[in-house]
Amino acid sequence: MIVNVEEWIPRTKLGWMVKEGKITSIDQIFAINAIIMEPEIVDILLPNLSQEIIDVVLVQKMTDAGRISRFRAVVAIGNGDGYVGLGIAKARQLRTAIEKAVIDAKLNIVPVRRGCGSWECSCKEPHSVPFRVAGKAGSVEVTLIPAPLGVGLVAGEVAKIILRLAGIRDVWTFSKGESRTTINFAKAVYNALKNTNKFVTPLDWGKRAWE
Repeated sequence: MIVNVEEWIPRTKLGWMVKEGKITSIDQIFAINAIIMEPEIVDILLPNLSQEIIDVVLVQKMTDAGRISRFRAVVAIGNGDGYVGLGIAKARQLRTAIEKAVIDAKLNIVPVRRGCGSWECSCKEPHSVPFRVAGKAGSVEVTLIPAPLGVGLVAGEVAKIILRLAGIRDVWTFSKGESRTTINFAKAVYNALKNTNKFVTPLDWGKRAWE
């Protein structure tokens, strides 16, 4: 999506800082733990995002007026270089549900720490995860295990989509729980990638906030 910076009217202080050029990198936003509340911020700072539809189902609920049917869409976005987001939305029209899910994914975008954490590989390239990390959603728990260069993505199709958008090329995965539930499985993989930034490694010592 192409955003016209001149026509965009920000609704938050962070949005104005981006429009005025005071913030030029999305890393600066995560460094100060700011919350992204406008998708235009992501469109400007990460213009090369790709998106993939993970799941679309028709859901129903009973109301006083009768049964209402809506589409539920699950969409993943990423730049293939360390940033990934997951969005979920519902709407009566399929296209609207997907568009809302994309916006939700942009608001939930997170940085992913990559590295070469496998003892079998010493290439020092950011092709895998730097250490073993796990994520959970509902009854599903997914563990990402560093793999040597060339192994590829040893994971289910849903996990492969999210990992590929995040820029992970080699990893082993282990899952337990009701992993056939697509939405919880996708959330668990996303949470595992999100958790890669909850640890501080020796490589982070001495880094400044904007680096």
